[in-house]
Amino acid sequence: MHLAYPAVLAALLFCVGLYGVLARRNAILVLMSVELMLNAVNLNLVAFDVWLRDALHSGQALTLFTIAIAAAEIGIGLAIVLAVYRNRGSSAVDELRDTAEGPDDPDDDAEGVAAEEPAPAQKAEAAA
Repeated sequence: MHLAYPAVLAALLFCVGLYGVLARRNAILVLMSVELMLNAVNLNLVAFDVWLRDALHSGQALTLFTIAIAAAEIGIGLAIVLAVYRNRGSSAVDELRDTAEGPDDPDDDAEGVAAEEPAPAQKAEAAA
């Protein structure tokens, strides 16, 4: 068996998966693209294991490990996507970026912060 055929197929699968991760907006399609990339890696592991005629079949063992990791990733990823969909009503990745709230939140304006009432210790110092 020539090594070029599965290697080219794996490279194409990986490129399609990478395009899916970078271009898609739906979280489920992004997870499917990650799975496609992991399957391309699995194909390379098995192809090199057969090509090298490894007695321990370490490529196949690593492939089984990768499949187990991918199954766990899909289970946890789908649970997170379903929870976000229930709360937000959408599974778009662009809308998920807006969930982070931090000190750099552009919705906070300086006037609203300055209009707040001072702390009681500041009131006492101002009165003295």
